[in-house]
Amino acid sequence: MARAAAELGLAHVVVTSVTRDDIPDAGAGHFARTVHALRRTCPGARVELLIPDCQGREAPLRTICGAAPDILGHNLETVARLYSLRPGADYGRSLSVLRLSKKISPGIRTKSALMLGMGEKKEEVLAALDDLRRAGCDYLALGQYLPPSAAHEPVHAYVTPEEFGEYKKEALRRGFLHVESGPYVRSSYRAQSYYSEGPVKTSSRRILSRAPDPAVQQH
Repeated sequence: MARAAAELGLAHVVVTSVTRDDIPDAGAGHFARTVHALRRTCPGARVELLIPDCQGREAPLRTICGAAPDILGHNLETVARLYSLRPGADYGRSLSVLRLSKKISPGIRTKSALMLGMGEKKEEVLAALDDLRRAGCDYLALGQYLPPSAAHEPVHAYVTPEEFGEYKKEALRRGFLHVESGPYVRSSYRAQSYYSEGPVKTSSRRILSRAPDPAVQQH
């Protein structure tokens, strides 16, 4: 991964994975080693991680935070009432990942994302934003849910760009440092634009972000 990032000349690298509850450290070691490899191979590039919940365990989070990524992301995905649509996930545990990461590494920037249009109510979305801020979350992405197959939960509503704009205003009012909000937004959309100190000086380097993923991400 580090060699690929270096060859592409990336100035902001987003690293994610499937959930790895099948191995003792929940994949934390892989994340940490990847961060260290990127630091050696791409000096000056920012590194953002999008991690699963590590079952809420502190030891894996300490390993990941100890690698000192610039941004640590974990997606809340939806409001508390709809968490039954995410088998194996837990709303409170996801919030605890963000909260504990800040406790372990106070200087780390944390990030989360919600998919809208799954049947949530406006007040539930605003409550989720409040919960994220109480967990110390700095950055937020809001996008439109699109089912990956006919067997998944159908779209309950297509949120308009104007509604996304209103949610962005509400999020910024609550103290998020940067918010991306729109139908095509995903957690890695315009990832390089979040860091509040300003853009990376890239000279001839390219900044690439992952293309939108139409599925709710199961992190």
